Amino acid sequence: MILAISAAILLAAICLLGVAVLLPSAPTVPLDRRRPFEPEPPSSLARFALSAVRSFERLLAGRNISLFSRPQLENAGLRLSQAEFFLLVGIGSGLGMLVGTVTINPLVGLLLALLAPFVGKLVVGFLAGKRRAAFDGQLGDTLQLLSGGLRAGHSILRAIDAAAAESQKPTSEEMRRVITETSLGRDLLAALNDTADRMKNEDFVWISQAIQINREVGGNLADVLDQVNETIRERAEIKGHIKALAAEGKFSAYILIAMPFGIVAMLLAVSPTYMNSMFTHPLGWAMIVASFVLMTVGALWMRKIIDLKF
Repeated sequence: MILAISAAILLAAICLLGVAVLLPSAPTVPLDRRRPFEPEPPSSLARFALSAVRSFERLLAGRNISLFSRPQLENAGLRLSQAEFFLLVGIGSGLGMLVGTVTINPLVGLLLALLAPFVGKLVVGFLAGKRRAAFDGQLGDTLQLLSGGLRAGHSILRAIDAAAAESQKPTSEEMRRVITETSLGRDLLAALNDTADRMKNEDFVWISQAIQINREVGGNLADVLDQVNETIRERAEIKGHIKALAAEGKFSAYILIAMPFGIVAMLLAVSPTYMNSMFTHPLGWAMIVASFVLMTVGALWMRKIIDLKF
């Protein structure tokens, strides 16, 4: 009797164990979190934009087009490919043509469409100049970081890496690019010279030359960089004085260039029919063309006067 009861208990325990093993247990992590991430399918507009960019890339493949090249976009700080920027310019040209055609006439729309690439070129040049000016303004702090890293016992590469980590854009981007190029086997001086060429910065050329001279003759590079930093700060102070003295000439040039357009706008606002003969008679068109030519010559002349080299 006891043996039968023990066998029944053992059989029940085995059955319960089997049921516990075979039944699925509640997962500790939800299934939707354990599945791989599935992004949402792109929209129709995103697919159309991607196909347009790929079409532009195939069109530009193998062609050496200097307009909106990749180095120009990189110097401007734009993280766009050449095809993407071409697509944006094309969209701007289409919008300009649409707005000009709807608001005024098709000729103005065509003019706005043709002006889109020039506007894109001006935007890229403006952003590149702004980025170079920011790099020039951060150069003194960059030299302090380099000399401080060298005095702490780091190598020049480690000091440049620290400067890339501590600096702001665009200095951090350029220093990180130098580190990346040297890690891929390029010479440090060549990478620094390319940075100076991209930024069009003569002061950074001095830094590259100081590092090159220190490699050849030895010495305390931190002291050399401190002296270069002092020279650069003195040149920046002189540059600020020159800009302040030339500001009056620049402002006068802006006023003289904008004055004819302001007078024409005022006359059209006061008496819209006052200048009809200027836009309908051939002599009036000849006078307009001559005035544009003379204004261009005067603007270039004034720019030459106030553009001081030092």
